[in-house]
Amino acid sequence: MKYSEYVQHDGLGLARLVAERQVSPADLLALARARLAEINPALNAVIHRMDTIADERAQAPVDGPFAGVPFLIKDLFQDYAGVASGYGNAALKRAGFKPAEHAEITRRFIASGVNIFGKTNTPEFGAKGVTEPEAFGITRNPWHSDHTPGGSSGGSAAAVAAGVVPMAGANDGGGSIRIPAACCGLFGLKPGRARVPGGPERSDLMHGAAVDHVLTRSVRDSAAMLDAIAGYEKGAIVRLHEPEAGYLTAIETPPAPLRIGVLDSSPLDIPLHTEALAALETTTELLESLGHTVERAAPAIDGLQLGRDFLSMWFVQMARQMDDVRARTGAAANEFELDTRAMAHVGRAFSATEYMDAFERWRGYRHALAEFHAEYDLLLTPTLANPPARIGEAATPKWQQIALRPLLRLPSARALIRSGIVEQIARENLKHVPFTQLANLTGVPAMSVPLHMTPQGLPLGSQFVGEPGSEALLLRLAAQLETAAPWFDRLPAVGGR
Repeated sequence: MKYSEYVQHDGLGLARLVAERQVSPADLLALARARLAEINPALNAVIHRMDTIADERAQAPVDGPFAGVPFLIKDLFQDYAGVASGYGNAALKRAGFKPAEHAEITRRFIASGVNIFGKTNTPEFGAKGVTEPEAFGITRNPWHSDHTPGGSSGGSAAAVAAGVVPMAGANDGGGSIRIPAACCGLFGLKPGRARVPGGPERSDLMHGAAVDHVLTRSVRDSAAMLDAIAGYEKGAIVRLHEPEAGYLTAIETPPAPLRIGVLDSSPLDIPLHTEALAALETTTELLESLGHTVERAAPAIDGLQLGRDFLSMWFVQMARQMDDVRARTGAAANEFELDTRAMAHVGRAFSATEYMDAFERWRGYRHALAEFHAEYDLLLTPTLANPPARIGEAATPKWQQIALRPLLRLPSARALIRSGIVEQIARENLKHVPFTQLANLTGVPAMSVPLHMTPQGLPLGSQFVGEPGSEALLLRLAAQLETAAPWFDRLPAVGGR
């Protein structure tokens, strides 16, 4: 098989060729590695190689829907026993931290038959919507190397978009599957809370706001992988019902005409880029041509307050993550990025009652979204407020870095909280991605679908938010959109073809 043939197949297509003995897992692995060698110097998508593990697996009998298909996992929470896990952090990198056991999501990836041969880049602790960690370097967008592939699953998105693998592991605590999908022209489904495992160490991470899945070029790969990884794990807080016939079977039937509410303004009251609105118009016209009803409507939610509450949880999570790394490695303060230290400093200043007040407001967001879904099947929004940012555009300005350093020496950030800093950070940090956090805090599934390209040749996705348990409906709609406006063969020119 030539690379030009390899890239024409999705994961299920490659697995079928393996099953029919038209190609071997070793052949596929060689093609994936050759493509990685071609593009990785420019993109920096993969930061850890797993060559011995992959070579051994390529020679072993393997079962599963994706048997023999090359695959990459994200270097954040998708731990592989005995393989370095850096999480975008200098201290873990310096210490050569290697987890003693697989994450449950990694076990299920392996059981699906994929051949994992590397780990992809991520911002430090997945804390940003771009992938520019100081410890591992910048990851770039295959469509235009001056722009970001998004984050925090930016390395996975870059590798899939560049044709290294048909799909790769990703996770999403505030948009980290949907944001890079939108930036790189991929399909990205964030499953609902507890749909897939997070254990053994991180079950119900961030109260269930964070969840694992994959970034894919085809909808059917996403559906088939969800069939493979979904399901109850020991110790999970809930046991969810799965579709009787499975997600892959579900997408064979298009959805009945849907009533879809569209939000065409930022929840933070910040003007949207004209291309974000253009992407929404492209999507709306396609939906209407397929018989769906699209109306301007949105849940009654204070978007700025939701942003504050999301960041309150996020800052506390950064503090816990830093404490965990210090306990494992004895890390010094300078082994964490300045922005991470600032987030953790603010997180430590929240009182328990303040944190619980924010968490209690999540119930209100769930109720408001449920009221919306009583009238509308889905919510449609832009995935991003702007086209993919330029590299470095989201970095903290030098003057702010200088101002932050003395504040981090203060024993507490209480004064910062009283000053309204959280609101300021919410507006600044979420202005480019104000739409994705809603699905995380409410625990519902959501997806980004790649239906628009800017005149500059950059992808820009549209987000759909469903009600609890609506993964099958989202996938069915995505498959219908994919058939009507195919994107699989739309590939960037990076590295040549």
